[in-house]
Amino acid sequence: MTEAMPVPVAGSTLVMSDGSLRMMTAEMAEALASGSRLLVVNVGPGQNEVLFIAPDEDHAAADAVSRACESFAAMSAVEDGAILKFFALAVERLRDDAVWHKVCAANATDVASALARGRSVGRLKVNDETRQAMIDGLGEWLELGAIRNTVIETVERDGFSIDLVRAPLGVVGFVFEGRPNVIVDACGTLLSGNTVVFRIGSDAIGTARTILCEVVSPALTQAGLPEGAVALVDHASHGSGWSLFSDRRLGLAVARGSGQAVAVLGAIARQSGVPVSLHGRGGAWILVSAGIEREFIVRVISRSLDRKVCNTLNTLCVTRASLDTTLSALIAVARDVTKTYPKGMIVRAGPDSLPLLQPIADSDGITILPLGAADLGTEWEWDDRPEFCFEVIETLDDGYALLNTFSPRFVASLLSYDPAEHARFFSATDCPFVGDGHTRWVDGQYALGKPELGLSNWENGRLLGRSGILAGDSVYTVRMRYSTAGA
Repeated sequence: MTEAMPVPVAGSTLVMSDGSLRMMTAEMAEALASGSRLLVVNVGPGQNEVLFIAPDEDHAAADAVSRACESFAAMSAVEDGAILKFFALAVERLRDDAVWHKVCAANATDVASALARGRSVGRLKVNDETRQAMIDGLGEWLELGAIRNTVIETVERDGFSIDLVRAPLGVVGFVFEGRPNVIVDACGTLLSGNTVVFRIGSDAIGTARTILCEVVSPALTQAGLPEGAVALVDHASHGSGWSLFSDRRLGLAVARGSGQAVAVLGAIARQSGVPVSLHGRGGAWILVSAGIEREFIVRVISRSLDRKVCNTLNTLCVTRASLDTTLSALIAVARDVTKTYPKGMIVRAGPDSLPLLQPIADSDGITILPLGAADLGTEWEWDDRPEFCFEVIETLDDGYALLNTFSPRFVASLLSYDPAEHARFFSATDCPFVGDGHTRWVDGQYALGKPELGLSNWENGRLLGRSGILAGDSVYTVRMRYSTAGA
């Protein structure tokens, strides 16, 4: 006879994943008694999270993954032409004004709800530009053509050969917040024969449902692909995302966004044995060397502040030798910025650099605020007023040290006319994306001509065998096929 599990009691001891202890609260005991699942996650040194996943959250995620798993098995019998037909049909659906009207109506409801809750809606809103970007992205996958089971390399040996074959990875779990168009972007995973499961936050879930129902699902059905090849976890709670990332049936977990929520998702996946592609914090750094022309600085900074996304300028490190020129450039940048953002821009500086900003303190469009010692790498979130950190450095090596210490190790750019300085910059900075101009180039569509599934920084370690841009055609594994033909 099996013994019944003891009823959880407030005051009992929980053992954390790092061996530390925590007392169970009355709220925890009540959640467990109601059937919720307990998940203890170590996010980092001394950072333990006790999470509870309700039965309905677990069911929503598990159901979506099950449908994606069944569809993945069915994809092996699907012709490549059917996959390409899906992209063509999805483009047709997006070009249909009646379909797009439904998407916009759902999005207007999502935007109104988000604003009522005090949420940022800069990335939530869809418009004609969003529509065209989705159409272009699907068209690029269509143009790329079939890549599933293609031979990457053939190794000839004495009496046999080995083919290295690009093969489907499996079910890709995807969590993102507030950007409903990502659903269409991530359909690129189908190109390699994968299937995908989405979990989207409450801000954008209405828009996501409509895109799935009006664009993706009809195109899947008409193309002859299994409908569950693109599945939505129809639950907006964080618990459904935690459940999805703890499902060991995933071949890859992808989290877009930043902050603690993404860190927790990454920890859950790793702890569950699921490979993860994690964005984490964003924010780009620009270092200015000596002797740089004012107009060049203006162009680079203005281009890097056109809107708030992960690759926007977040920290500007200026050598003392270029300080006067850079301050003059910032006045011109503020003039450019106010054309789009009437409130101007905010420049934050620490105690050593703050006095050096006094020459531009009264300039139109510039607000100068103090910066805490530990806040140099903070990713400033803004919708209507660009905001970035400012730091004066004695040498470029000082800047590299600050970048590697405080930044999310993501995007770094050096303004310099010296090739030797650029060579040193590339080797000294611990970032996957390095440049010599504006920072907004770090984008799958702009840089590679492919819709990105996510960008990865190096805050949580370097990636094995691939770049920091995850695109639909890079989600695959490699099989080997031995052949004795003709031996």
